[in-house]
Amino acid sequence: MSALSILYLVLPFPLAFILHDAEEVIVQHRWMLSHRYIFEDRFPKIKPLFKYLSSLDTRSFVIAAMEEFVILILCTCYVLIQGDYCMEIWSALFIAFSFHQIVHIMQAIILRSYVPGLITSVLLIPYTYLGIQSIWYAMSGVELLLWGIAGIIFMAINLIFAHWIGKEIRSLKALTLLFY
Repeated sequence: MSALSILYLVLPFPLAFILHDAEEVIVQHRWMLSHRYIFEDRFPKIKPLFKYLSSLDTRSFVIAAMEEFVILILCTCYVLIQGDYCMEIWSALFIAFSFHQIVHIMQAIILRSYVPGLITSVLLIPYTYLGIQSIWYAMSGVELLLWGIAGIIFMAINLIFAHWIGKEIRSLKALTLLFY
C-alpha cells in the first residue's frame, strides 16, 4: 500500500469503526427493548434474532465491540509494518465493514425506522466509497470478490464469537459479584 493510501484510508479506519460502534453501543440495548415486539409482530420469521439481540446488554455489546476493535488495530499495525498480504487482509476487513454499513441502511429501509448504526453508516458513505474505489483500482474484480467474501465470512463468524465473549465475560462478572 502506498503511504498516501495508508494516510487517508488505513489510519482513519479505526476511527470510523469507533464512531460507528459508539452509536451502536449507545443506542442498541434500549432501542431493541423498545422496538423488539413491534418488529417481532411484523417479521415473525426472525423473532429469535430480535430475542437474541434484546438479550445483549450494553456491557456485553461493548465487550464484543472491543474484541472486534482489537482485530482492526492488529490489522492496521500489520499494514504499517507492510506484512505479507497486508493489503488483501485490510481490504477484506474494509469490505466487510462496508457491507455492515449497507446492512444497517437496508435494515432501516425494510423496517422503515431508525436502526442503531444508521447515522454513522450514512455519514461514512463518502469514506466507504473512497475505500472501495481504491481497492477496486488495486485488485482485479475476482480478487476483490474473493477477499470481500472472505472478509464477510470472517466478520460473520467473528461477530458470533465476539457476542459470545461479551455474554461470557458479563456472566463471569456477575458470578464474581456473588462471592464478594
